[in-house]
Amino acid sequence: MKLQDLEQYNPITIQCHDNPDADAIASGFGLFCYFESKGIDVRLIYSGKNKIQKSNLVLMIDMLEIPIQYIDAEQKEYCKGLLLTVDCQYGAGNVTKLDADAVAIIDHHQIEIEDVALSEIRPGLGSCSTLVWKMLADAGCEVNDDNGLGTALYYGLFTDTNQFSELHNPLDRDARDYMPFEQTMINTFRNSNLSLDELEIAGDAMRDYCYNEKYRFAVVQARPCDPNVLGLISDFLLQVDRIDNSIVFHENQEGYKISVRSCIREVNASELAVFLTQNIGSGGGHYEKAGGFISKKKFAKLYGDMSPEEYFIERMKLYNESYELIYAKDYEADISDMCLYEKVKLPLGFVQTGDVLPIGTPITVRTLEGDMDLTVEEDIYIMIGIKGEVYPIRKEKFVRSYEVLEREYCFEEDVLENQYVPTLRNRETGENMQITSYAKCCAPTGQVRIYAKPITSGVKVFTAWDKGKYMLGQPGDYLAVRGDDFHDVYVIEQKIFGKTYQECEE
Repeated sequence: MKLQDLEQYNPITIQCHDNPDADAIASGFGLFCYFESKGIDVRLIYSGKNKIQKSNLVLMIDMLEIPIQYIDAEQKEYCKGLLLTVDCQYGAGNVTKLDADAVAIIDHHQIEIEDVALSEIRPGLGSCSTLVWKMLADAGCEVNDDNGLGTALYYGLFTDTNQFSELHNPLDRDARDYMPFEQTMINTFRNSNLSLDELEIAGDAMRDYCYNEKYRFAVVQARPCDPNVLGLISDFLLQVDRIDNSIVFHENQEGYKISVRSCIREVNASELAVFLTQNIGSGGGHYEKAGGFISKKKFAKLYGDMSPEEYFIERMKLYNESYELIYAKDYEADISDMCLYEKVKLPLGFVQTGDVLPIGTPITVRTLEGDMDLTVEEDIYIMIGIKGEVYPIRKEKFVRSYEVLEREYCFEEDVLENQYVPTLRNRETGENMQITSYAKCCAPTGQVRIYAKPITSGVKVFTAWDKGKYMLGQPGDYLAVRGDDFHDVYVIEQKIFGKTYQECEE
């Protein structure tokens, strides 16, 4: 759905969920500004039992002059034209259901309502503010901060991702990097974010923790609270000398909000959040800090009467028992049970970083898999695989492995999930470039071969080129060892391996 699809309606009522947070208010404000600019009669409302009282939200509304109105839930008023629910889904339990001529949804949570035709729901995003920012950009409406909209959307993303610690989608990272905002206002909102009641919630939660000595993790349940409070508790737990990982959660009407932390390289908090929410929600973030949400309906369907605390404890045990650790530098590869493969000569893309920016420029390569921070060097190339995957390679290895083709590189965007094209960002100037615009075409020479075997249980491989982070391999993926360097060990995804490698003879 595009915003232009909704311009046929007049008037339009934008409704936040009951007890709106900063993300809901900011998202609603962004949509309000858009439709008002189109000359549409528009209003921004919320309902429920209580009016907004949290100090940071009151400051946000007052300082940014956000025209949000409270509608008494008992009035059950009728909305003429279009009712657009934002950061929630019409008919869900966290929003008062109002009758209307037509209904639309813009949200970033798990899909609960499936019978509303006019819907744009992106569960993979960290905030609804990101979605509104992207939809405004797609509609040709660049977000500025003349009326405080940039600050509002930035703060909505800031709060819903636990102060950016739970950014896992590249669009969220783009929104953080390119949204204009007023820093002094953000500081004011942030410093009014925690109430004395929430401080008490944090203290009570930490007094009743569950600790697993074997795997050195803690699980803590808190009373319903702002996501930032969960993050505060999580960060505090990692200060304990015997805790390497923590899961802090609270329960609300829709499900369980979780905050995940890790202080060891063997556990990626973002990947752990995905594991904990698998098939019942969504999660992600950074290597050390992450978060997620679990749908109560999906949880009950799969796990019955199991308590969430029991679930997290058992899931954490399973996680720790599911992976073999491989440190490539010290790994003694046994190729006796591996087969020899060579790369299929499929056209791939590559970018010579020195052709894009001056030598020495710090850059960030942004992909669906995460950010890679590099410095432009004459011999650093960036490869673009058949599924849009991106990885660096040194010139010496590139020359041995690939041949440059005299043809134009064609990037097929339809192979990507979530419609995100890899980008390259100059960290000195903030300039953002689509990496595919600079790509040339190459193909494997077939001279470099690998030994590989299917993975039967999970592995975490600390490669020779990155000792601080691991590559995750799941059953069905392939463990690979470069034929001319047995310490060059890595993982190849199953869906990529079958298309890019073929078995060969010694």
